[in-house]
Amino acid sequence: MARADFYLIAKPRFREEPLRLVCELVKRAYEKGLPTLVLARDAAQAEQLDDLLWSFEPDAFIPHQIAGLDMDEDEADVLIAAPDADVPLRPIVVNLRDGAVEGTFERVLEVVPADESARGPLRERWKQYQARGIDLNKHDM
Repeated sequence: MARADFYLIAKPRFREEPLRLVCELVKRAYEKGLPTLVLARDAAQAEQLDDLLWSFEPDAFIPHQIAGLDMDEDEADVLIAAPDADVPLRPIVVNLRDGAVEGTFERVLEVVPADESARGPLRERWKQYQARGIDLNKHDM
């Protein structure tokens, strides 16, 4: 059964740099050998995440790349996709975009902003996943 995990940003280090939380989530999936797709909000965010994955932990190397570059995308454990990239979903999807993820996945990870006023769309997304019969979980990070 598919599941959706909502990660609520609470800790100061994630408040200051929400993409750090994305790196942590991606690292966990990589350590479990799960192919991961990150749906970036835009090309700039995809590049920012690409840079951060190289540097967020000195000892952690997570093979990743941005979709649409010349390399073989099937080889990358973590694929970062800007909205214009047409890529198939993977078992783990980290969603940084505005809408719910459509299609088939094992788990979707949603990052919930610390700012209460920005959480409205995520409440809607929760309801959308719930209506599809997806198992829902909430985590404070």
